Amino acid sequence: MRTETRQFAEPSRGSLDIAADDSTIELTRIHAAYSRRTDRSRYSLLDPANFLASREREKEIVSALARHGCLPLENARILEIGCGAGYWLREFVRWGARPENIIGIDLLPERIAEATTSCPSRITLRCQSAAKLDYSSGTFDLVFQSTVFTSILSKHLKTQIAREMLRVLRPGGTILWYDFTVNNPWNPDVRGISRREINQLFPGCRFEFQRLTLAPPIGRPLARASTLLYQALSALKIFDTHCLATIHKAC
Repeated sequence: MRTETRQFAEPSRGSLDIAADDSTIELTRIHAAYSRRTDRSRYSLLDPANFLASREREKEIVSALARHGCLPLENARILEIGCGAGYWLREFVRWGARPENIIGIDLLPERIAEATTSCPSRITLRCQSAAKLDYSSGTFDLVFQSTVFTSILSKHLKTQIAREMLRVLRPGGTILWYDFTVNNPWNPDVRGISRREINQLFPGCRFEFQRLTLAPPIGRPLARASTLLYQALSALKIFDTHCLATIHKAC
């Protein structure tokens, strides 16, 4: 683990206006990009590689939560940004969190509508941008994001959302991050995020990083051939493309 502290210069009024315009354009682009993703079966857990990756992810996330003192989750106030159809919201309930303590937000109204039908009714679901969260500073014990930041190409918008995540997190709280670190040459709407960039997005925090998830072009055919081969190659980490990070806000 390591801690970095960085200072940000106060922007001018003109630069703020340009940044606001940039964020609006980027949010529109993201909305359009997600709307084009119609092949939901690609991410189905019925696919052997997706199933194995999800089990590995669950094991490592729960282990990280335990290792960093986040368990039990019964009284934890949890926010997920980019909650989609609510998969991780339901997982948090399964891991012991109370639905009334969980909030999920997403940019797409259709994803929120889908989450509403599949999540416990006491989970709060809101359609909004994570760039300006409607919550007081220090509201949450745990803030979670999964493959959200790689869908954001604007550096300013990424910084804006990261600052909001830190703002609403209580001192001593944890951000749980899962995202990929390499570019996808077949998808120009996403861009990998390195550990260095994660450090820059959350200045003054402590970090723990783990490599995770076998690269899908390798994992998909391998999982169909042999579960044991998939698990063995994934355990080597050399072909893993994602990062699981626990990010601790200073007390």
